[in-house]
Amino acid sequence: MATVPSHQPTSEPFDLGKELRALVLATAPRLFAVARIHPYEDTGEADVEIAAWGMAYEEGHTEVVGPGQRLVLASPERVEAWFSRDGVTAQLVWLAPATAASLGPGLAA
Repeated sequence: MATVPSHQPTSEPFDLGKELRALVLATAPRLFAVARIHPYEDTGEADVEIAAWGMAYEEGHTEVVGPGQRLVLASPERVEAWFSRDGVTAQLVWLAPATAASLGPGLAA
């Protein structure tokens, strides 16, 4: 029977789940919320709402989903322009990049 000499490292078995999770983390789009800021003219204060959620892909195009709408725009900057009108200013709030992924609906491993 052949044995592996102790000076040669043994290879770990291929772990498809681990490779899949790494691929997902490496290629995930950047996620953001679209906040709309509504100023009150009489007080100078503002009200804020989350109007939509979006994903920006590495090549530039951006998808946004909100109540009753789905948009595909050329860039995140276009999203701000789309949601800013009639005295309301839109601002994108970026989520931190993901650091873990799971193959199940539970907590990421």
